[in-house]
Amino acid sequence: MADFSQLYIDGQWITPAGKGLADVINPADGSVAGRVPLGNADDVDRAARAAKKAFTSWSQTSAAERSQYLAKIAAGLEKHLPEMAALISSELGSPIQLSAEVQAGLPLFVCQSYIELTSVMEKEEVVGNSVVLREPVGVCGFITPWNYPLHQIVAKVAPALAAGCAVVLKPSQETPLNAFLFAKIIDEAGLPAGVFNLVSGQGKIVGEAMASHPDIDMVSITGSTGAGIRVAELAAKSVKRVAQELGGKSASIVLEGADLEGAVAQGVNNIIFNSGQTCSALTRLLVPASQQEKAIAIAQNILSAVKPGAPGEATTAMGPLVSEGQRDTVVKYIRTGMEEGARLIAGGPDKPAGLEKGAYVSPTVFADVKNSMRIAQEEIFGPVLCIIPYSTEEEAIAIANDSPYGLSGAVWAPSVEKAKAVARKIRTGQLALNGGPFNPLAPFGGYKQSGNGRELGAHALYEFTELKALHLTA
Repeated sequence: MADFSQLYIDGQWITPAGKGLADVINPADGSVAGRVPLGNADDVDRAARAAKKAFTSWSQTSAAERSQYLAKIAAGLEKHLPEMAALISSELGSPIQLSAEVQAGLPLFVCQSYIELTSVMEKEEVVGNSVVLREPVGVCGFITPWNYPLHQIVAKVAPALAAGCAVVLKPSQETPLNAFLFAKIIDEAGLPAGVFNLVSGQGKIVGEAMASHPDIDMVSITGSTGAGIRVAELAAKSVKRVAQELGGKSASIVLEGADLEGAVAQGVNNIIFNSGQTCSALTRLLVPASQQEKAIAIAQNILSAVKPGAPGEATTAMGPLVSEGQRDTVVKYIRTGMEEGARLIAGGPDKPAGLEKGAYVSPTVFADVKNSMRIAQEEIFGPVLCIIPYSTEEEAIAIANDSPYGLSGAVWAPSVEKAKAVARKIRTGQLALNGGPFNPLAPFGGYKQSGNGRELGAHALYEFTELKALHLTA
């Protein structure tokens, strides 16, 4: 069990002002995976003041120096990768192989990518008689989620450090253990005191204190749309910059003549991957009405070989959901889909056989789904796929866009040119064309209620900068 009783503020592990410890529950069996301290507004204030003080000198370091620190952090992530993977598996319930390759492996890659990208900060743009510079935005407050906990931490912290910003981090209370190991890695890297600070605690206490603190210049949140709205409301009082990576209900359009088998496999694998707890998951599969029955058969065949299981078993493809509370939410949506008249073709509200203990849900697929149904409009955040039949290409595009979200999507077409043409009509931040793989160097973010701002690659670094124009004499 991983127990932490101190916060990391101003380069030191300190006793928090907040009282008490919070249990972190292993969703696979209900055991306690670890404990973390409950920080409060006073802890946020101390962290923000430390970050503001550190920013003065850190923002003036060279790109080369910041690059060296990022290289040390990346080396620490690589050194602690097995430990990190096991820790995330215990608090999230993700299969150990997924934890190693994605939950711990992807953040390592992302951190490494910013070792070179720090040089972006020293590029100057000449516009007429002016020189345009990029400078760090200041102190950044980060509120991160539980579904890809370390990835979302690194996706914010690495570009912020590369830009020359100082950081105050609040990890999710569902999966905070990895953040403490990450703070240990930061400490081992010798990052100057105050540049990185960790305050765990409840969102309504720590998160809201960060969003409203006058010494925090920018707040970035990954979470629910409701949480993003609340942060924006609080940040508006001090005119903070706000970046939000929020919900999604992404559509995969399968056109006539496309690879139906590949498209269905992608959709089914999306709900299995991380137990469907992915904001960009392709949870709406739009198929020509004439091909729906064939799509159903393909989905059923794939799912017949998928058996949820314990996270520690190497053969497990899908573990439990993050908590019993999240399981209850997903099961309610499954029952809602049945009540709305969608045709249940796989899974259902019952736990998988042999997994009565733990927050397990059977991977579930509905057919004959109408886009007006709640299961097609609301983010379920679990292993549930909606197959929606359509009549024409124009109708498919309209259905894909008929959503409050716009985070991700996919297009399957007979040619890349056709896929591109349809993709341009979908209002969403990124789309996979004919099965194109995820690219962690491309900008990630969404339209509409999926938020604003972009993460990953050079575009994320720009989020943490201000532009300054120097007007020169002719």
